[in-house]
Amino acid sequence: MNTAFIRTTALLPIFALFFTACSSSTISTNPANNNATPQTSTVIPIGIAVAQTSNVALLGQEQVAGAKIAEKYFNDQGGINGTPIKLVFQDTAGDEAGTINAFQALINKDKVVGIVGPTLSQQAFSANPIAERAKIPVLAPSNTAKGIPEIGDYIARVSAPVSVVAPNSIKAALKLNPNIKKVAVFFAQNDAFSKSETEIFQQTVKEQNLELVTVQKFQTSDTDFQSQATNAINLKPDLVIISGLAADGGNLVRQLRELGYKGLIVGGNGLNTSNIFPVCKALCDGVLIAQAYSPEHPGEINTKFRQAYLDQFKKEPPQFSAQAFAAVQVYVEALKSLDQKSKVNKLELPALRTELNKQLLTGKYNTPLGEIAFTPIGEIVQKDFYVAQIKMEADGSKGKFTFLK
Repeated sequence: MNTAFIRTTALLPIFALFFTACSSSTISTNPANNNATPQTSTVIPIGIAVAQTSNVALLGQEQVAGAKIAEKYFNDQGGINGTPIKLVFQDTAGDEAGTINAFQALINKDKVVGIVGPTLSQQAFSANPIAERAKIPVLAPSNTAKGIPEIGDYIARVSAPVSVVAPNSIKAALKLNPNIKKVAVFFAQNDAFSKSETEIFQQTVKEQNLELVTVQKFQTSDTDFQSQATNAINLKPDLVIISGLAADGGNLVRQLRELGYKGLIVGGNGLNTSNIFPVCKALCDGVLIAQAYSPEHPGEINTKFRQAYLDQFKKEPPQFSAQAFAAVQVYVEALKSLDQKSKVNKLELPALRTELNKQLLTGKYNTPLGEIAFTPIGEIVQKDFYVAQIKMEADGSKGKFTFLK
């Protein structure tokens, strides 16, 4: 027994050396030095702050998938002029407190050069000011509510604003059924994005000279929508529009159909995920959702992204994955451009974050979303948009987004 103890004790310095060597080859080295450059290590850390748990995880998990595909793809291409990137993931969960904690960890502990996130606009309005004060760039992969880039100089987004995207789905519904006259609107009143999106939907309804017969409110945590659905159905709407998230929105679709509603349904961006298929199953069929991404977009990088996603997940990539990929791509290409002008491993971390923020706003990027750029305040400039309709198999076991011409 004493011999075993002596052998174990003798090995401790060796293990200590091993773990010290491992840690020195990952992310920045001195947690007490906020000015330490992450390039004193052999990787460049980029933070990913999205919802991996909670009811928002149906969206956040798609963002994790897209970011990881981007990490492998760009490292296989040589990273930042020979230096690989390393994505550092922090789970925001579904609320503001979780997002604030995730941002603070990425900024102060993980010493990342920039952040991709969060998943929800509601979370962004709470956490982005923290990044702004720390002067670290943030690229929003799915924050489409009004006012996101205006939060600060270090805040930009690769997700087109709801004011640009949302009206397309109503116009598509009118093409499918020109006889639409009455419209019922549902929205999650506890979610900043849903509140912003429903304003655009309601404005578009009026601009199309349609009658808004009712506006029904719910919570993203709700599972029972019998009362709101019944109230709306009694008014005989020809079109229902839903602004919510995947779990609540999918349940609302299901209950509307179960209660006998047979008209068209438009879902907002929060329903823009195949993760709603298990929620409403066969009753998801026919839902229209505007898109900022199409797997069929003709571009070399989209072809490679699409194939990588198909190989791994055996289904077409969704918008949330494509936007997360695009956000990582913007950081990679901006870092490469910055490195050619001023070697990033020579910059202290605060200066690197500031110069990276300036650089990313000036570039043009051929992404899976198509060519994108940014306005001086960080708003995305994007040309291509789409509308898809959900097509489910009769037994509800499988479904897909079919893009309308």
